[in-house]
Amino acid sequence: MAKYSEGAGEKVEEVMHEMKEGKLKSGGGKKVTSRKQAIAIGLSEAREEGEEVPPPPKKSAAKKAAAKKAPKKAAPKR
Repeated sequence: MAKYSEGAGEKVEEVMHEMKEGKLKSGGGKKVTSRKQAIAIGLSEAREEGEEVPPPPKKSAAKKAAAKKAPKKAAPKR
């Protein structure tokens, strides 16, 4: 389990309150409705402020794991 600093936890808590009030916006300016997206925004902001937060996961590793799990579908025969 990853270790987060108290400041990072407080930042995530602030962001969650913003989301629940409908004030949290994503980078594109749209309202955030996903709990997971709100947490990711909070951790990102905490990271920018210099809090102790593990680095974000690499996207390529997640894509490779998903590709291994999902069986490939064969094209339908005609």
